Amino acid sequence: MSFPKPSRRPARPFFSSGPCVKRPGWHPDVLANALLGRSHRAAEGRKRLNEVITRSAELLAVPKGWKVGIVPASDTGAVEMILWALAGQRGVDVLSFESFSGTWAKDLRDSLQLNDLRVLEAPYGELPNLEQIDWSRDVVMTWNGTTSGVCMPSVDVVPEQHEGLAICDATSAAFAMDLPWDRLDVVTWSWQKALGGEAAHGMVALSPRAVARLEEPAPRALPKIFRLTNKKGLNEAIFRGDTINTPSMLCVEDALDGLKWAEEIGGLPALKARSQRNLAAVSRWVAQRDWVAFLSEKEATRSCTSICLKIVAPWFTALPVEKQGEAVTFLTRQVAEEKAGYDLAAYRDAPAGLRIWGGATVETDDIDALLPWLDWACARTKEVFEQ
Repeated sequence: MSFPKPSRRPARPFFSSGPCVKRPGWHPDVLANALLGRSHRAAEGRKRLNEVITRSAELLAVPKGWKVGIVPASDTGAVEMILWALAGQRGVDVLSFESFSGTWAKDLRDSLQLNDLRVLEAPYGELPNLEQIDWSRDVVMTWNGTTSGVCMPSVDVVPEQHEGLAICDATSAAFAMDLPWDRLDVVTWSWQKALGGEAAHGMVALSPRAVARLEEPAPRALPKIFRLTNKKGLNEAIFRGDTINTPSMLCVEDALDGLKWAEEIGGLPALKARSQRNLAAVSRWVAQRDWVAFLSEKEATRSCTSICLKIVAPWFTALPVEKQGEAVTFLTRQVAEEKAGYDLAAYRDAPAGLRIWGGATVETDDIDALLPWLDWACARTKEVFEQ
């Protein structure tokens, strides 16, 4: 394996899976009109927060009658809020196949200590047996595994009719993949993923069925940061632009910029097409290489946003696990030092490998420019680590 040092670098060498790269053409000047030094509860502040809600709902085609709101602590906070508020009112099935879905399973088992819980597990790169899901129960599922690069194969995963609530963590899927809104009941996501927003803000969308459940007596006491209801029922103000805690109005302005850009380029169909082109570029490259492969061996479950790769070269697989991690650190450092690509290592809990964000804010031309650098860096890594 010998690869010359490439001469071309990505124009924007930013491939982090969160916070993700800004949309093409982004400049700090787009934040010039941010409502700084003002209360988010002032009329102007509420108006901009409500604009994030309404533009997000329209772009994602959230069904009429659903409630969409901004919540604290990114997607993690949104999911935790829902689990604490809803889990335990009937039996729960949770899918666990990567780091964050594993965290939801652990929280349901260890923190909430549910009596009637089934954890359907699979290793990184695979999905659990979806036929084992009991849809008479509440189901907690991650639509796209950010740390494994594995996504649900189709909207038909969720049946049209189901007795329990379908609770979907969609943080790396929203604005990039089709979601079966007519079959889901709770959907969460964050600003920091597919539209390149800043961190710390999450969003939650609730179907009428989910709202009805929330308005039933809660299965446990909730801290303020998790409360979507009050004495009158659902706290409707949250879904009009009020927030539970103080949001960053700078981040709000940035989120609006990303939403407006998405609308200008053609909405959700254009966002999905851009992500698919990025995955296609990586797929063509992988097909011509013998040292790297997709972590997800099934094409139907490969993520077009969080593209996770494993190194399959014999010299690498022969290394002890800790040495594999060191080799990946060395490889990605070579690329970063050349300013050809940043944040390319797999998530810390995942098998040692590579991860390339392919969401819509990434230009395919930049991925095409990145990939030869990975070849070059892998060859250098082999020289250092081959035993």
